[in-house]
Amino acid sequence: MGVYNVHERLLAAKESEVGALLDSLSAGPADRLWPHGAWPPMTLDQGLSVGSAGGHGPIGYTVAEYVPGTWVRFTFTGPRGFHGFHEFAVLPVDEDHTVLRHTLAMRTHGLARVSWPLAYRRLHDACLEDSLDRAERDCTGTLARGSRCSPYVRFLHALIRLAGRS
Repeated sequence: MGVYNVHERLLAAKESEVGALLDSLSAGPADRLWPHGAWPPMTLDQGLSVGSAGGHGPIGYTVAEYVPGTWVRFTFTGPRGFHGFHEFAVLPVDEDHTVLRHTLAMRTHGLARVSWPLAYRRLHDACLEDSLDRAERDCTGTLARGSRCSPYVRFLHALIRLAGRS
């Protein structure tokens, strides 16, 4: 199954400000983009640099390409059946507005053909919206309309917590 999933946010911020936010994506305490707290922490064994391996929760990836302040692409290494990439791109609109876009493009095989639409897609969408909320808050100081987890995503979070206890 082919998957193409895009999330983006128009930010009232200069390209350089949004680029700096992207460059902070390092899985460390200075990371201003990854949604900490409700989501598994991101790890990158060599920070945001080509070849760095890591992921979040059961999702594994390697930094395949990186243009500081502009674009980063991660190639999936897990879970089994995920073949493709996800990336963040900083796209200037005008002097004072920039789009931050996340794109996921992959093919799923085996059990991933079921797990993506039933669980991973919903969790991915909610996580990305939380990330874009962080970006908006960081760049503008406010959040026009924050994302909210659906009851289904809250249910999936509860299942994950229960599975972690066993």
